[in-house]
Amino acid sequence: SDSVYFYRIAVFVLSFIWLVNGELLEADQDASVPEDWILVEGVEPLEEVELTFALKQQNVKQMEELLKLVSDPDSHQYGKHLSLEEVAALVQPSQLTEKVVRNWLQSHGVKNCHTVVTRDFLQCVMTVQVAEALLPGAKFHRYSRDSHTVLRSTSLYSIHKDVYQHLDFVGGVHRFPPKGKDISKGWEGARQSALGYHLGVTPSVIRSRYNLTEKDVGTATNNSQAVAQFLEQYYNPADLAEFMSLFAGGFTHMSAVERVVGTQGGGKAGIEASLDVEYIMSSGANISTWVFTNPGRHETQEPFLQWMLLLSNMSAVPWVHTISYGDDEDSLSDAYMNRINIEFMKAGLRGISMLFASGDSGAGCRHLTKERNTFRPSFPASSPYVTTVGGTSFKNPFKLTYEVTDYISGGGFSNVFAMPDYQGGAVQAYLKNVQPLPPQTYFNITGRAYPDLAALSDNYWVVTNRVPVPWVSGTSASTPVVGGMLSLINDQRFLKGLPSLGFINPRLYKLQGKGLYDVTEGCHLSCLDDKVEGKGFCASPSWDPVTGWGTPNYPALLKALMD
Repeated sequence: SDSVYFYRIAVFVLSFIWLVNGELLEADQDASVPEDWILVEGVEPLEEVELTFALKQQNVKQMEELLKLVSDPDSHQYGKHLSLEEVAALVQPSQLTEKVVRNWLQSHGVKNCHTVVTRDFLQCVMTVQVAEALLPGAKFHRYSRDSHTVLRSTSLYSIHKDVYQHLDFVGGVHRFPPKGKDISKGWEGARQSALGYHLGVTPSVIRSRYNLTEKDVGTATNNSQAVAQFLEQYYNPADLAEFMSLFAGGFTHMSAVERVVGTQGGGKAGIEASLDVEYIMSSGANISTWVFTNPGRHETQEPFLQWMLLLSNMSAVPWVHTISYGDDEDSLSDAYMNRINIEFMKAGLRGISMLFASGDSGAGCRHLTKERNTFRPSFPASSPYVTTVGGTSFKNPFKLTYEVTDYISGGGFSNVFAMPDYQGGAVQAYLKNVQPLPPQTYFNITGRAYPDLAALSDNYWVVTNRVPVPWVSGTSASTPVVGGMLSLINDQRFLKGLPSLGFINPRLYKLQGKGLYDVTEGCHLSCLDDKVEGKGFCASPSWDPVTGWGTPNYPALLKALMD
């Protein structure tokens, strides 16, 4: 129509003016369309999109130093965590930043905005017409995958130079929601064991292997734990009840989730979501459990970012969160990952433990050219501010034997984040003592190394859609198991008047494997080429980039973490 035509002309003229005075904002600028998303049609100018503006924060360096102090058991500030309001006072944007960004939005007629307690995010609903004028160069289209549609721009946009310096990124423009199996590399489909008659891992097997007795259940009233699920992944309360009736007979437990934050979708339950809930609640037995789920308010919002926003807006949240979610580092901008890292720091300052699955691709593989490959680290597994959990298998599939590497266990070295001080000694010892290592052209020897610890990740039983399903495997199984045990340790700490564990990595590395079973056998997979021949890193005594420090020996780990 004529109105659409003149609108496009106006946007072009306005965009030209702004591009002369604008700068490209690095984050959210991967404008490629994943193969599984199909362009459906153009978008009417008056259709609505929701964009998230990440405002520059203050005192980030001070926050990082404070996190080190409250997380270091040798510091007099250990365990002196902050409230959400205290974190907000530390990091909230300057008055100038807030004023500049809000004036910029209001000058384009954007008024439907919501902020969070920390005031460092703005979520704004606006028409496509306004969004394209606000971000010159952006041009939104509708894309579909299966039954889901999103509005996205596939062209680079700029931000006016006066506003540019006050923003970290704009969410909801380029990034497409990952497909179900990509949401967690911890779930890439159930892998059936070559030995099909393996009896499989159940809560009783977990509790036997890691020395949890029937008395190791939660009793503190102020304790809680959580799992987060994203996109098309929902747990079914009936599945959870059925799972507990089948597999949790030997210990006190809960059979229902305490609270769901967000909107549970309909349809079939997802194996990922069923696995997370069933095993955090049987490992961290009898502890109040929350499920954070895709809020579903706007399809345009990236669910992982939406979850981070929820945490920034809730004064009381569970003490342990386990998340099976990952993207390749190289698919994300540094600015985006650095900002998400700050959100993890904020959680650590509040005494929250964040556990992420290390992934199911071993060291990963990125094909740079026909002749050159490198390993492919995953984020947030590679974040220095989360605890990353790898995977193991029983040496003898028929018995409760010692554990060896699960070949899919994600691990390696970040190409973005420097090795944090807390792990320097352990990682350098591995690099010095283990030979042969993969060629140094395959990994960044100075990067943040992961995982930090591990647990069984092979051949689990799960109930989904009221049916017991065997042979479910992945680090999304090991992560809630470890999370549940940390929740039990928190429980004992609370009963003695001690603070939550919070960001556990500095303490974990100072323990140097105390309270953990060292895993010393096996390697994980990587690039299938003539240089590494499908082999990544290998397990070794002490820390290694396949299983971290090893798997929990619960009574010993509890004792080590009870002061």
